[in-house]
Amino acid sequence: MSKSINDFNMKQEEYIAHSKNDKGKEHNLKSHLGGVATLMEKFVSNISFKKVFLFTGLTHDFGKYQPDFQKYLRYGGSRGSVPHACWGAGLSKKFGQVEAAFAVDGHHKGLPDKGDLLTDLYEFDSDEHPLFKTIRSEFFKENPAQESDLIYSDTGLKGTDKELFIRMLFSALTDADWLDTESHFKQVNSELRNAKEFSPDVLLSMLENELNDKEKVGYINILRNRVRSYAISKAQSEPGFYSMTLPTGMGKTLASVSWALHHAKHNSLKRIIIVLPFISIIDQTAKELKRIFGEEWVLEHHSNFNEDDEDNKNIADESIQDESHSRRLATENWDYPIIVTTSVQFFESLFGNKPSRCRKVHNIAQSVVIFDEVQTLPKELVLPTLSMLKNVQKVMGSSFLFCTATQPAFEKSEGFNGIENIQSLVENPKEIFDATRRVKYLAVNDYQPVSIEELARKVLDQENSTLSIFNTKKQALLFFSAIKNNADYQAFHLSTSMFPTHRKEVIGKIRDCLSKKQRILVSSTQLIEAGVDFDFPCVFREIAPLESIIQSAGRCNREGKMPAAGNVFLFSIEDTGAPSKQYRSLAEFANSLYKKNEKLLYEHDFFGEYYRKVFRLFIPEDIRNIESARLGFNFKTVAGAYHLIENKTTPIFVLCDESCDLYERIRYKQFLSRDDYRAMQQYSVQVYDNFMKENIGKLGKEPQGYWIWRGGYDDDFGVSTTSPLLIF
Repeated sequence: MSKSINDFNMKQEEYIAHSKNDKGKEHNLKSHLGGVATLMEKFVSNISFKKVFLFTGLTHDFGKYQPDFQKYLRYGGSRGSVPHACWGAGLSKKFGQVEAAFAVDGHHKGLPDKGDLLTDLYEFDSDEHPLFKTIRSEFFKENPAQESDLIYSDTGLKGTDKELFIRMLFSALTDADWLDTESHFKQVNSELRNAKEFSPDVLLSMLENELNDKEKVGYINILRNRVRSYAISKAQSEPGFYSMTLPTGMGKTLASVSWALHHAKHNSLKRIIIVLPFISIIDQTAKELKRIFGEEWVLEHHSNFNEDDEDNKNIADESIQDESHSRRLATENWDYPIIVTTSVQFFESLFGNKPSRCRKVHNIAQSVVIFDEVQTLPKELVLPTLSMLKNVQKVMGSSFLFCTATQPAFEKSEGFNGIENIQSLVENPKEIFDATRRVKYLAVNDYQPVSIEELARKVLDQENSTLSIFNTKKQALLFFSAIKNNADYQAFHLSTSMFPTHRKEVIGKIRDCLSKKQRILVSSTQLIEAGVDFDFPCVFREIAPLESIIQSAGRCNREGKMPAAGNVFLFSIEDTGAPSKQYRSLAEFANSLYKKNEKLLYEHDFFGEYYRKVFRLFIPEDIRNIESARLGFNFKTVAGAYHLIENKTTPIFVLCDESCDLYERIRYKQFLSRDDYRAMQQYSVQVYDNFMKENIGKLGKEPQGYWIWRGGYDDDFGVSTTSPLLIF
């Protein structure tokens, strides 16, 4: 880039943004810049941001006016041999457009740290850069912009508000760039993208039809209707933070969506995003919403396979991946009326820095975001997460609703920089919790650790079907082994060692047995706590953090149809483990608060007190330094520090009778589609690195990049390192 102008042969031919498409047509650079700027203008959520958005769209490919880049596009060359993004960022810097400089510099490789940006732009600091001057002249000859139009207009944002604005700008640029490029390379994909406008009136009409068909008699149904009516009465408030704290079984999903639609209508918001912690809940929630509204209104977005940003790198400079359906295309940017997604997708996009993951962020603006079971956030990420949500609310004008049976104390308090004002959508929650009390809590052996055999005897003494929930797969499997051979009942096991199709099959059998009043025993990990609406008369739960205990209790006497309260037995187990050190600490801390006073577990106010103490004791500060990295505009550092799942897992595809047809269908493909990966998820199990290392001889890596499990698989408990190898 330090060559003199004499080294270049400026051609008097049309400047292009991309090479020829399948029709032999090149993509005109002026047209591309104008198209991206026009799209970005449409993405603006606040009129005061318009000038920065237009500038960023218009100048992002300024570097493609380099003669060498034009040669590269027409005659080929090695990828990355002629950088172009830093040139547009350099132009941005010269006009004082700092936000645009970050977005333009990172629009292919990802948002950089501030120091890396300054390094990228170092050579443009001099006013004596001859090639830069020539390119600048060519840019202004071609594009209808005066230099005076490009002077920076301050947004007035400071600190992390400004950092969030850069993220939104980067997202909008990435999306606009890819959309305009897609229209060149893959016109069919452009036409397939969902054009349905979010219409609260239409959706409310369908929801009312659903609610009118529901049973209205009975105390619980009357209470559900009352709760929903009160929430709707609060829908005309301004965008902000809201909470809906309700016991399990009170219809939070329909109540929250009812409020969200009315709130969106009143405030002219653009979509509803429902964020859930577990894929099992997403499957259930999305299925229910699609049944009510129709599939054309609801986008379900999650993946057991990691989104590898490198797989999509520089996709805007190549042909767009072939997709065949608007919903699949919409997962790229969330341009859809209702989105049901995971906490990982939502938060790791907000805190991310890679183009493919961040592309959707700008469409969070002016949305209603419903968080279900938000208490599952890792405690060490609560403070930086709340800070980000406050930025999003202020800068992007979104509303947030926290829904849970155990509402965390997210409000600002002494020593805790939470949210200033969270408006409750539930009138007198204590009254509702008291009125819907369905269980009683009982201690096993006064919480002194018991053996698996002792616990099995206690469970077998119960007259009814029993669900036993453990903190680790090891303990769940040991307990299942202790109870499975009794002839008086049928025993089932559930854990993430079983691939999803297998789990769903077992869950179906359990539901069938419960409906027929057959006595069964189930041994499960905590996967059962959310998204699986079992209704057992008796539940045993290993001591756990408070939210897990309450969720487990929600599987007992769920519909309140038992003549007396259901029993929830809380126990400690010998030689136990825990998913993490923090999980163990929170379990022991919660137990210390309610031990010998289990009636506290019924009290709505106890949840808030528990969380206030947890936040003070366990997360006194931002221990991952995410907030300071954000204040320093270090986007890459932030992305590396913010992970909801710290212990990364790898999906392994289980080769078995059920999956062999799928395997034969995909094994010779050069590239796998999203449909292929989605089908594979149903036969995949997530495993940790130590499992991979210890069992590498039973694993194989296919040419497409995924791992396949050729080891044993047990019909009762899933992936097995001791069962015979599967031969195919």
